[in-house]
Amino acid sequence: MDQLDRKIIAALRVNGRATYADLGRSVGLSASSVHERVGKLEAAGVITGYHAMVDPGTVGLGVTALVGIHPTDTATDEDVAAALGELPEVESCYAVAGDEAFVVKVRVSTVDELEHTLGRLRRIPGVGRTNTTVVLSTRFEGRPNNAGLEEEAENKA
Repeated sequence: MDQLDRKIIAALRVNGRATYADLGRSVGLSASSVHERVGKLEAAGVITGYHAMVDPGTVGLGVTALVGIHPTDTATDEDVAAALGELPEVESCYAVAGDEAFVVKVRVSTVDELEHTLGRLRRIPGVGRTNTTVVLSTRFEGRPNNAGLEEEAENKA
């Protein structure tokens, strides 16, 4: 993967619906060259998919919480992660260092539903206890990290 591939990825992270012609103009390649590069990035597993970004509140998921999962001594990470993945309210699951084995992002419609979800989380075999942080507002989320491209531009200047 070279710097042109990185620029294509950065452009797609900003607008996953950009045409190959638009991408080509932004990186200085023809549309067919961009199409070929994107295909190779997809085949290599670098680009894993495309999705619509949705405002959770507008689809009835106005409550977000980050839940730390403290395992029991007999728990296996694989079993706990598999069980967490079965809950539709769990949007993301991160294996982390520290006292907690996982931190999960949960989205639900109400605080009552959050309480119900926390009860379900605590009943998963291998979950000893949880630590919940309710999100009051989201300042930013899912933004593209294009730090390497910015450093290259600064070095050329």
